[in-house]
Amino acid sequence: MADPRTILITGASAGIGRDCAARFLALGWNVALIARRADPLAETAGDAPNALVLPCDVTDAAAVDAAFDETAARFGRIDVLFNNAGLMPKGALIDELSPAEWRAAVEVNLTGMFLCARAAFARMRRQAPMGGRIINNGSVSAHAPRPGSVAYTSTKHAITGLTKTLELDGRAFDITCGQIDIGNARTELAERIAHGVPQADGSIRPEPMMEVVHVTDAVVHMANLPAHVNIPFLTVMAARMPFLARG
Repeated sequence: MADPRTILITGASAGIGRDCAARFLALGWNVALIARRADPLAETAGDAPNALVLPCDVTDAAAVDAAFDETAARFGRIDVLFNNAGLMPKGALIDELSPAEWRAAVEVNLTGMFLCARAAFARMRRQAPMGGRIINNGSVSAHAPRPGSVAYTSTKHAITGLTKTLELDGRAFDITCGQIDIGNARTELAERIAHGVPQADGSIRPEPMMEVVHVTDAVVHMANLPAHVNIPFLTVMAARMPFLARG
């Protein structure tokens, strides 16, 4: 029987990351759970022997490297990174968004994902057998903005560039990279969308939502693909949300 595969999930203390961590644990994967808050991570991990709780700030390069080293030491290798941690700044026009709020979004949504991808890539190309898979959490905002979302949308467009470059640069090392772009999953982060958010026509309206389980299903599918197969971009969204409409 083959050894269990290992996935490292960032942002595993809530929402999509937490649901994915619970699912992969149930499926028998070795799961390293990363987030800043230790208590929710421990609650998700429970007493599962295949869980490794790693409180970590993804914007801290040294802490990220230490977490990846601990994962590799515990489980022997890293097969998949679900690069999921992120934040959604308040909605604001660009001149109403402070430089500090902009930097906070860039630090978590872009630099944090860069640091985790960097750590995964370094270990995947040096482990034996070589290779692995990185799954970046993008957003439908990587394709089209919401009104007043300059920081969030800019960072998610940048993740698309990160995904494409990692997929290209990883070829020589059997490392694949794909991106899941999610629209209106019902999480703590996105719950306000169900109650009413600004639309392109100036109105404020609630939008259709979907349950997180459908995102988790998609991440599990991407993680289980054989090494010679990749889904570069996958969009999973609530049906009839205004993403595909004009105006």
